[in-house]
Amino acid sequence: MNNFIVRTITAVFFVAAIVSCFLRAEAMIFLFALVTGLTIWEFTGLVNDRENVSVNRMICTVAGVYFFLAMAGYNSGITPAGVFVPYLITLVYLMVAELYLKQPDPVNDWAYTMMSQLYIALPFSMINVLAFRSVGSDITYTYLIPLSVFFFLWVNDAGAYICGSLLGKHKLFPRISPGKSWEGSIGGGILVMIVAVILWHLSEQYHVNDLQLSALEWAGLGLVVVIFGTWGDLVESLFKRTLGIKDSGHILPGHGGMLDRFDSTLMAFPSAVVYLYSLTMF
Repeated sequence: MNNFIVRTITAVFFVAAIVSCFLRAEAMIFLFALVTGLTIWEFTGLVNDRENVSVNRMICTVAGVYFFLAMAGYNSGITPAGVFVPYLITLVYLMVAELYLKQPDPVNDWAYTMMSQLYIALPFSMINVLAFRSVGSDITYTYLIPLSVFFFLWVNDAGAYICGSLLGKHKLFPRISPGKSWEGSIGGGILVMIVAVILWHLSEQYHVNDLQLSALEWAGLGLVVVIFGTWGDLVESLFKRTLGIKDSGHILPGHGGMLDRFDSTLMAFPSAVVYLYSLTMF
C-alpha cells in the first residue's frame, strides 16, 4: 500500500483516538497510561541495545505506568499523597540494585533508568495536572486545555510544513534536523497563535473557558507549546542520531514508534503546566 495512504489512515485513527479519549476522564487515563507504558518499553529497548547498558525494562515500564496512574488518582482527588510511596520505593530499588548486579557500567544504567521516568513518565503525567482542576471543594475534569495542547502541536506541524515548503531557506537546526527551517517554525507559530485566539473566542462563546484565560494568555499558551514542542522534537531527533537509528519503532504504520509520535508532547505538556501556573503567580 502506498506509504502516503498508510500514513493518512494511521493519522486519522491517531487523532480520533486522542480526541475521543478526552470525552471521558476514564478513557483519557486508560489511553495515556497505555501510551506511557508503550513509550517507556520502546525507550528502554532502544537503550538496552547500546553497549554496556542493561536497564530493567519491566520494572521501568510498570513504574512509569504506576506513576501516571498515581498522578491521575491524586489530581482527581481519589487517592491521597501516600499513593506515591510505592513509586519512590521502586526508584530506590532500581538505584540500589546496581550495587549487586555487577554490570560493567552502572552509571549508564542509572542514567537511562531515571531518564525513562523523567523524560517519559513525568511529562505524560502532566496531562492529569491540566485535566483535573479544583473548584472550591470539588475537583472537576476538563478536556479543553490538554486537548488544546495536542491541537496546537498538530496545527504547528501543518503550518511549519506548509510555510517551510514554500518559504524555507534558513535551517533551524541543521546539525540535528536538517528538514526544519526558521521560516517554517515562525509560520507554524503564527498560525498557532491565531488558532489560539479563535479557541479563546469559542471557549468564551460556549462558556467552557474554565481558567478564564484572556485572548493574550491563550496566544501565549500556543506560543509556549510551539517553542517547547519544537525543542521536544529536536531532543528526540538528537536521541535517535546518538543511537544511530531513523525511527524509534514501527508500532504506528507510516509514523514510526511511540517516541516519534509523541516527541513534541514530552516537552509541551510540562511547559504548559509551568506557563499556566505562572499566570496565577504573577
